[in-house]
Amino acid sequence: MTVDARAALDRLLASLEAHYHAVSTRRTDDDPAVDDAYDVLADAFEAYDDALVRGFSETLPFYLADEDADEDDDTDDIDEDDLDDDEMDGTEIGDEDR
Repeated sequence: MTVDARAALDRLLASLEAHYHAVSTRRTDDDPAVDDAYDVLADAFEAYDDALVRGFSETLPFYLADEDADEDDDTDDIDEDDLDDDEMDGTEIGDEDR
């Protein structure tokens, strides 16, 4: 099967346009058209990225984050401004005594 990177790029561009249209004409905060456009855009992005790799051994400078991994990773919830100096350097209060 031949991967057509140009066709995948055209699909990605059309998906970007459709996503913009869905967002700009959103009727409610949870408009399903926006969610659908998001999913189509994500699929088109992955197809284009794959076509570039297969056709040209090239990658894009960005990637889609895995939503499942984000839900499991609680370290992103920590704000460094809320940590004191000991916590930021990897030691915890009371570690000095060990």
